[in-house]
Amino acid sequence: MTLEIAWFVVIAFFWLGYLFLEGFDFGVGMLLPVLARDNTERRVMVNTIGPVWDGNEVWLIVAGGAMFAAFPGWYASLFSAAYLPLLLLLLALIGRGVAFEYRGKVDSDRWRRTWDRVIMIGSWIPPLGVGLVLATTVLGLPLDADGNRVGSAFAALRWDTLLGAVAIAAFSITHGAAFLALKTSGDLRERARRLALRALPVAMVPIVAFLTVVQWREGTLWTLLAFGVAAVAAVVAWFRLRADRDGQAFAALGVLIAAAAVVLFGSLFPNVLPSTLDAANSLSIEGTASSPYTLTVMTWVAVFGAPAVLIYQGWTYWVFRKRIGTQHIPAVHAP
Repeated sequence: MTLEIAWFVVIAFFWLGYLFLEGFDFGVGMLLPVLARDNTERRVMVNTIGPVWDGNEVWLIVAGGAMFAAFPGWYASLFSAAYLPLLLLLLALIGRGVAFEYRGKVDSDRWRRTWDRVIMIGSWIPPLGVGLVLATTVLGLPLDADGNRVGSAFAALRWDTLLGAVAIAAFSITHGAAFLALKTSGDLRERARRLALRALPVAMVPIVAFLTVVQWREGTLWTLLAFGVAAVAAVVAWFRLRADRDGQAFAALGVLIAAAAVVLFGSLFPNVLPSTLDAANSLSIEGTASSPYTLTVMTWVAVFGAPAVLIYQGWTYWVFRKRIGTQHIPAVHAP
């Protein structure tokens, strides 16, 4: 395996990590006004992701940074073409982070409701934006021979890329509900489990539709096998939720998104950004990669740095692994 292909796989793994970790993270925020019946339950929901949400967002930064360093041509063409959705995504992430910190600073229902709306909106926009960007990456853009986008700034907005955006958002809702069933107790946990049971079959409609489009256009035999794994994982997740096995259901949803990532990036290989105008204009791994020296330096940094980051984040999840209930929430105290 060459360094170019190795870094393509690494970047795919970074995007997978972001989809898995931020998937339930966003899902909790999306469900904040749906599942919680009072402020105490909303605080429980926020506290389930409180220790980890900012660490989860690091995966997006690393994925974008690795694309910039390893495949500057890929980064330049994709991020310039998807500038508007990426800008909205970043603004939503900023607002969401501020809301987490500010919602408890004033003891006022109106104050908390305002920031809860910011959390909800800031949790809806990023999965839609990430889904749009990933769908655009796999299904392509109208690129000319120089790798420049042809057409308006909205060239990435098509029915197939919008389907990808809806698919990621639908997965996030289901993943978030399953995470809350795993991390909470009492009535909130039971409501989350019932919602996950109802949401999973509905969420699979856009997911299956999008993966079908990708498989039909660009797929191979082994991506078809990954497609089958994703479908089986969804069925297993539903039956595990029904059997009240929250951890197994959550793990099955992780297998689902991992298999979906294999379909997406496996169908994309050996390109990094197809051209919808002419296949000859497509950007390839080899054509957009940095110099061998740059990739070698990046590899040595990753060999020493990545394990430390993974161990630290795994340790964080282990420390905060226990369930949270309303009985663990102290009385409101704000200056």
